[in-house]
Amino acid sequence: MKTLAKSLFLALSLSLVAISISSAKPGRPAVSTFKTGIYTSVSGKLHIALDKQSGGPVDIRLKSSTGDLLYNRHLGKNETTLRTRLNLDNLTDGDYVLEITNGIEKTSQTITIKTEQPTSFGRIIQTQPIALNN
Repeated sequence: MKTLAKSLFLALSLSLVAISISSAKPGRPAVSTFKTGIYTSVSGKLHIALDKQSGGPVDIRLKSSTGDLLYNRHLGKNETTLRTRLNLDNLTDGDYVLEITNGIEKTSQTITIKTEQPTSFGRIIQTQPIALNN
């Protein structure tokens, strides 16, 4: 009786495993979760730090407000980190979008570039030498 119960339990367990494997969606790409850190430096560079799990790809894109692709980086399924610095000096003033996606989830960050206009002072102070009588 014990042998029959063990065999029945083993058969039931294998059936559940087979059902769970067959119910998985075939053809669905592997997806990696990711964490990002995005910041600008005083020198005007955009720093991107990305950590992800292996198993699925992640794409990083910088686009202009008109949709033009300015930067594209693909991290393969076995890559787990990215540290990069983008020089934004040659970009004109305006809004740009940084998109990071794993194919299912997408993170977007708007980057605004604005040139500060110099301010003029209301008055000018000028110094002149003073002649001293000795």
